[in-house]
Amino acid sequence: MQARSSDFKPERLDILAFARAGASLAGSTPLAAFSRLSHSAHDAENPESPPEGAVHWQAEGEWRERVGSPPQVWLHLTAHTTLAMTCQRCLLAVDEALEVDRWFRFVASESEATEQDAEAEEDLLVQSRQFKLLELIEDELVLELPLIASHAVCPEPLPMLAAADAEEAPADARPNPFAALEALKKPGRRNGH
Repeated sequence: MQARSSDFKPERLDILAFARAGASLAGSTPLAAFSRLSHSAHDAENPESPPEGAVHWQAEGEWRERVGSPPQVWLHLTAHTTLAMTCQRCLLAVDEALEVDRWFRFVASESEATEQDAEAEEDLLVQSRQFKLLELIEDELVLELPLIASHAVCPEPLPMLAAADAEEAPADARPNPFAALEALKKPGRRNGH
């Protein structure tokens, strides 16, 4: 009996059967379900407001026959989302688009992956009957996070620039810090006389 895409679950994916069937899975998973990704969200410290939005993803299995060699198991993964992060200049929320479009080749064991890793251009993963697809999606999106999130142009003046502007205000608009000393200075009151 031919396997159908509905026979496969992203939480426990039999990657070998998935590739043999040439099956595909797609879904939208709430951002809040990805704890490591959510940790980078703008309001991550506020558990009452989990990040809004979803991760939209698709996975396709491929069984590649090769002459004189065993077949190869491949997975094509695409995923995208928008995560509100904290701008490192103005400290307000900035939306960062994250996108993944990657091929993975599966091998039988960790030792095989280690042995082939230096020469392989593609990413290598170990075959599993209970492969956690959603964990792979989160891993790949975390790798896409920017090192420093920032607006191209911040919507409000930067706090340091606002303070600098206040210091550059006209002299007559600010109180003179020596005005009190000036009032104490009276004619003829020098050296205590």
